[in-house]
Amino acid sequence: MPHLSTLAKEYRKQTTILGIDVMEKKTTPIEKVKNFVDSMGMRMDYHVAAQDSNFMVARWIEASGEQDNGIPTTFVVNSEGLLAWIGHPGDLDDVLQKIVNKTWDLQEFIAKRKEEKRLRKQDDSARLVLNDYVGDANKHDYWGRPDSALLVIKQIVTKEPKLKFTPFIASHTFAFLLKIDPHKAYEYGKIALVTPTYENPPYGLIIGKIKWYSDKLNIPAEIFEICAEACQLQIDHLRYPELVDLSNNYHEMAGWYWRAKNKSKAIDAEQKAIKELKKEKGFSKKDMNAFESQLQQYKNM
Repeated sequence: MPHLSTLAKEYRKQTTILGIDVMEKKTTPIEKVKNFVDSMGMRMDYHVAAQDSNFMVARWIEASGEQDNGIPTTFVVNSEGLLAWIGHPGDLDDVLQKIVNKTWDLQEFIAKRKEEKRLRKQDDSARLVLNDYVGDANKHDYWGRPDSALLVIKQIVTKEPKLKFTPFIASHTFAFLLKIDPHKAYEYGKIALVTPTYENPPYGLIIGKIKWYSDKLNIPAEIFEICAEACQLQIDHLRYPELVDLSNNYHEMAGWYWRAKNKSKAIDAEQKAIKELKKEKGFSKKDMNAFESQLQQYKNM
């Protein structure tokens, strides 16, 4: 990863950065990993290894409770041999500097991590409870029991106010409000999109709810505006935008802005989609024609 290569160079005399591949199976030839590393050149200017057992997964990822948080995951061991930090490598800059300079508050980090894990666990438990109120799509029951669900959410949040905007509570609250009071859903969603809790705001979850109900409910334009804004926020917070299909993301965003009756932003987003598509090597001419055709329609209507 280019980001880690920069840190490896900056802290070459104070740290050792080691990237370990844990995804390949034992039967995968090490040459496959080596060829990938070689293809990265100087963009991966640090030590790289591949596990030949389940040690890293069992003794590091699972032992630290990180198995549900995906990869990449970074572990920092300080000069005293203590595990000082766990997180995404994209957040490593400020952390590593403090650990190297011995200004990192380990106890504060431990307390914050425990609190985040507590909220994550409660949020996930609430998700399981609230799923029973959603409705059964197989029976064409898209309405469910939103009034009852919102009462349950109120009880949960009264007991633990920090859960009000956690990802699963937020996405469920938004969806249930969407069914009975779209304007309240809009007001709640605006706050949810800028309120991080144990992780970033639930951009993707809210986009998903709007997509799901967009052809099932009578949704006002302001909700589609929320969806487009969530798309932009999701792009703004991408850790590795080079790994994401930005052209299609902007294309979808343009569609949401159009449904929100915001012509100028729809045009702007479609233009960004075309710009990003042109950056791709061997981009699809079919996609380019579709994007340009859509842009022309936005301009003419």
